[in-house]
Amino acid sequence: MNILILGSGGREHAFAKKLSESAKINNLYVAPGNAGTSAIATNIAINPTDFPQVKKTVLQHDINMVVVGPEAPLVEGVHDFFLADEDLKNIPVIGPKKDGALLEGSKDFSKQFMEKHNIPTARYQSFTTETLAEGKKFLETLDAPYVLKADGLAAGKGVLILNDLEEAKAELEEMLSNQKFGNASSTVVIEEFLKGIELSVFVLTDGKNYKILPSAKDYKRIGEGDTGLNTGGMGAISPVPFATDDFLTKVEELIVKPTINGLQKDGIDYRGFIFIGLMNDNGNPSVVEYNVRMGDPETEVVLPRIQSDLLELFEGVATQTLGEKSYEVTPQTATTVMLVSGGYPEAYGKGKEITGFDSVEDSIVFHAGTTLNEGKVVTNGGRVMAITSFGNSIEEALEKSYKSIDKITFDKMNYRRDIGFDLK
Repeated sequence: MNILILGSGGREHAFAKKLSESAKINNLYVAPGNAGTSAIATNIAINPTDFPQVKKTVLQHDINMVVVGPEAPLVEGVHDFFLADEDLKNIPVIGPKKDGALLEGSKDFSKQFMEKHNIPTARYQSFTTETLAEGKKFLETLDAPYVLKADGLAAGKGVLILNDLEEAKAELEEMLSNQKFGNASSTVVIEEFLKGIELSVFVLTDGKNYKILPSAKDYKRIGEGDTGLNTGGMGAISPVPFATDDFLTKVEELIVKPTINGLQKDGIDYRGFIFIGLMNDNGNPSVVEYNVRMGDPETEVVLPRIQSDLLELFEGVATQTLGEKSYEVTPQTATTVMLVSGGYPEAYGKGKEITGFDSVEDSIVFHAGTTLNEGKVVTNGGRVMAITSFGNSIEEALEKSYKSIDKITFDKMNYRRDIGFDLK
């Protein structure tokens, strides 16, 4: 088979690496990819949301399946584009259609979905410019901290958690009246703050059957001890020690099954990943948010732990035979630590040469924001590389990741030295 992966980050490098292990793959392409994917696949310099260019690539390279990494092409309807095109309609796309992608594309839609199907989540209401005054009154009924979420996609920046009521009211006005996040915040969801410890559970579904993938926990803040600004993720651990069998059984019964059944009841033919961001409050799970793709950097610890052929699972999704596919996971722990550009998540430079990563032996180096420049691998983003290692414990795996990081250098390289600090 010839496979095309859409995307350019660490998640897509992890997909490429895992799929490249399949004996069924003939040619592997990544669009646009990065310096890491170029070593195991063929990069194609197109924008994943430029659907006519995607079509041209698919036909030119005789692609048999498309795997969508990021959320934007899904929310914009890449799967629907394939189904509506005579030349593309029989090529499977791993990722939901536009109606299913609303679970991530609209916070308001996802909250309504959870309420409708009795899936545990925080109490909420949605507001627009016309109902700004009511929104401020609703804030007064909640206890601090106050959670404001832009309804649409805001590149991971559309969620504000504020401790001061007046500040929360001012930010609500900024989001609605002054379009702080553009069209993404034309509707704002206000919800009560969920207490507990966060984790993520990933589900792969063919619309009828599902497989629950390994749990993971990522670390969003730039600073150690979970301080400072939010990032796209500074590291991740899988499995999560507090996600016991009992807890995961609750997640399956209270959240996964009602989600899959709810999609079916609502006539949404969902084929792809569901990323369920959860809060564990004393053993009781509730949903913080849905995403309609794998997370990053969680993918860099979840996929390496899967011992089955990922392409076999994807074929199961495409043909709705996922329930018949074998699925095994290593009991070992995987950890990943993200190397980021100096200044990230604010302004940062690009084009810094990266050295030493090719001498890493005990870890997997997943490229995220990298590119090739005159034969050299250079930085091309805020999050640059994810260093993934295995161990029989979190400590053992992390020790390997940090030893590997000692071999890697680029100007102003930064990383957190305390990934997993709250789990040890």
